[in-house]
Amino acid sequence: MADPALPGRVAFDGSSRSSLEQRLEGAGVQLNAHARTLLLDPVFDAPIEGEIAIIALSAGELGFPAGATLPRILAAARERGLHPCPPQTGPYLRLAYLGQPSAPDNRTNEGRAPTASMTLVTERLSPDDDYPRGFYLRTIDGKPWLRGFRCDDEHVFSAHDRLVFRSR
Repeated sequence: MADPALPGRVAFDGSSRSSLEQRLEGAGVQLNAHARTLLLDPVFDAPIEGEIAIIALSAGELGFPAGATLPRILAAARERGLHPCPPQTGPYLRLAYLGQPSAPDNRTNEGRAPTASMTLVTERLSPDDDYPRGFYLRTIDGKPWLRGFRCDDEHVFSAHDRLVFRSR
């Protein structure tokens, strides 16, 4: 089910890494250690500008009622004209989507996407499975979080996991 508050577009204003981190802090966004690692990645050395259209779909909506691995999800998404988001989408979307509804619990559900989270689908920044794969957004007790996560290509996302893609 779509969240009407989720913006359909994400604008990148060319903020430097430090400016982006200050904006996240000023908005009260919480970060986990994996998100901090991602924000230090060299991809954030070159600020980007522009805008992309985004859409959030579940693995089930992409044709996987029993869930699927990210490579299978990406293949199905590409058949629909959807693509991975730039890695920088995480912080910008978090700032644009501060009104995300709070999760009904505060568990992080090791090994699977937490309740009421939205995972940004991006290209892998490192071939190392121990390096964070990307960001997900979640609001817990009214506090917006930008969290990083790790997974390998064998991890199965459930049919209900919400995934954010770049659309045309």
